[in-house]
Amino acid sequence: MCGIVGIVGKAEAAPLLIEGLHRLEYRGYDSAGIATLVDGRIERRRAEGKIANLEALLKRSPIEGRTGIGHTRWATHGVPNETNAHPHANGSVAVVHNGIIENFAELRSELTREGHVFESQTDTEVVVHLLTRFLRQGLSPEESVQSALRKLQGAFALGILFAGRHDLLIGARRGSPLAIGYGDGEMFLGSDALALAPLTQRIAYLEEGDWAVLSPEGASVRDADGREVRREIRLTALSGAMIGKGEFRHFMLKEIFEQPQVIGDTLNAMFNPVSRTISLPPLPFELGEVRRATIIACGTSYYAGLVAKYWLEQVARVPVEVDVASEFRYREPPMEPGGLALFISQSGETADTLAALRYCKSKGQHILSVVNVPESTIARESDAVLPTLAGPEIGVASTKGFTTQLTVLACLALALARARGAIDHPTEARLSSAIAEVPRRAAEVLNHDGRIREIALTVAEARDVLYMGRGSSYPVALEGALKLKEISYIHAEGYAAGEMKHGPIALIDESVPVIVIAPSDDLFEKTASNVQEVVARGGKVVAFGDGPGVSRMADSAVFTVTLPYVDPFVTPILYSIPVQLLAYHVAVLKGTDVDQPRNLAKSVTVE
Repeated sequence: MCGIVGIVGKAEAAPLLIEGLHRLEYRGYDSAGIATLVDGRIERRRAEGKIANLEALLKRSPIEGRTGIGHTRWATHGVPNETNAHPHANGSVAVVHNGIIENFAELRSELTREGHVFESQTDTEVVVHLLTRFLRQGLSPEESVQSALRKLQGAFALGILFAGRHDLLIGARRGSPLAIGYGDGEMFLGSDALALAPLTQRIAYLEEGDWAVLSPEGASVRDADGREVRREIRLTALSGAMIGKGEFRHFMLKEIFEQPQVIGDTLNAMFNPVSRTISLPPLPFELGEVRRATIIACGTSYYAGLVAKYWLEQVARVPVEVDVASEFRYREPPMEPGGLALFISQSGETADTLAALRYCKSKGQHILSVVNVPESTIARESDAVLPTLAGPEIGVASTKGFTTQLTVLACLALALARARGAIDHPTEARLSSAIAEVPRRAAEVLNHDGRIREIALTVAEARDVLYMGRGSSYPVALEGALKLKEISYIHAEGYAAGEMKHGPIALIDESVPVIVIAPSDDLFEKTASNVQEVVARGGKVVAFGDGPGVSRMADSAVFTVTLPYVDPFVTPILYSIPVQLLAYHVAVLKGTDVDQPRNLAKSVTVE
C-alpha cells in the first residue's frame, strides 16, 4: 500500500516527483522520499511522516537531476521512520517498492553471509543488495534486474535507478499495479494513472510479470521470461483539476457532496429514461442462465455486497453467498462451474479480492467486477466490468465509491431479474425509476448537513456507539459504524436490529448513542419496536428516517433527521449519505486527520 513515481527525461525531476507523490499520498503516508542522479551519483532525501515533511527537507537541502524516483509509504515491514523510508539505496542502486517480498528473510540471511550490510528493517532493502550482487558479477543493469526478479517471491512493484545511468529507469510488477507514461523526450513510471495525470495522458499498464526499461526516447517492455512484448498505449481522461478540494475543508466532504453527480453519472450509463429499463454493457455470458452468485469484497465494498445480496435474492430470486475476500479462498469452497462470481473493489487492485478472483476463475466461474478504475488489474482479469463513475476518490474512507457501487449493484439486480423473468416490465420500470430519483434525493439529504453537525456534538463525546437496522438497512448500519471507527477512532458496532436483545442490548446505557436506520419499509414496525427496547434502557436514539417514520419515533429519539421518502428498494443508497456526514463531523470535532486516518491507506494492495 505504497505509491511509486519515476521520471527519466529533460526537466528537473524533484518538483515533478513531489507533485506525483501528492497524488499518491492516499496510498500511504508513514514516510516519503525521492532519489535522483546528480552527475551520475545517487542523491537521496527522505522524511518520516507526510510529504509536507519531505518538501520542507527539500527546501533546506534541495537536489537536482532529471532522472529520479519517489515513494510514499504505508509500513508493512519495519516501523515508519526515516531509516525505513524509501528509496533504499547504496552507491550503485536506488529502489522504491510497493508490496511485500515474501522471501526477504531468506534472501537477507544469504546476502548477509556474503558480506552485505543492511541498514533498515524493510524487505525492500534486499532488492538493493541483490541487484548490487549481480552488478558486481559484471551483469548489466538490465541483466541484473532480470536475475533479481527470478529470485524474488511475493507481490510487488519496483522502480529502480542505477548510478551513472541518467538515461535509464527500470520498473517491474508482479501482483501490484504499475503504469508507464509516455512523454516527449521523457518517460514516466507510476503506481497508477492518477500519479501521472499532470505529466502525460498516454499510459500503458504493465501486465503480470512484466518489467520495463525506460529511457527518454521510450520504453522496452519484457515479460517474465525476458521476451520483448508490446503493451497497448491508451489515453486516460484523468486531469490535475480532478483532485482539488475546491471550497471544501477535506477531500472526504468534497466527495460526499459529489454523490448526487457521480450517482447520476453512473446511473446514466445504464438507465434508459424512455423505456425505464436498465441496460448493462455486453456480457460474455447469459444473465438469464445464472443460478447462483458469489459476491466477494473487502471493507466498505463488502458491505455493498451485503446490500446486493438482499437485492439479488429478493428481486432477481437468485441465491447469493457473500464473503470477505481475505477468508474466501482459504476455505477452498467448492464451486459449480458456470456460476457468477461478482467482485467489488473501488481501486480494482485489492490484493485479497484479486487472489479470490483468480481462485474463482480456476473453478470455472463467470467473473464480473464492479470497479472504479477500468484499467485496474481486477478489471483487466474479469470477463466483464460494470464501472462505477465516481472519479478519483482521494479520502481514505470511501464515500462516493460506496454509493456508486450500490447504484451499479441495484442496476445489476434489475437486469438479472429481467433476464430470469423474475419481474415484469411495470415492476422494472417502477424500480428503475426509483433509482433514477436517487441523485435528486441525495442532493436533498445534503441539505441536512447542518442538522447532522449538531448531532455530531453529542456523538463525539461517546466512547461507544451502536448502529442498527433491518433488512437492507442492516449493511448500512455496518457501514456507518465502520466510517465512524475509521476516521474518528470511536469504537462503534453495527447490528441487525432484531439481534439487539440477543446480546448487544447489554451494552446500552445513557452514555451510548444508538444510530437507527429506519426507512418506512415493510420492516419499520419491527425496527420501531427495537427502538423502544433501547429507550427503555436509557440509550440515546438518533433516528434517520422519512417523514412517516420520524413522526412515529419523535417521542422516543433524542435526535431525528427526516430524509426524503423513496422506494424502499433504493433506501440503502440514500441512507448511506447521512451516516457518512455524521462520521465526518464527529471526526472534525475530534480533531483527527479525516482524509488520512491513522494506520489506514486507500488501496490495500498486499494481503
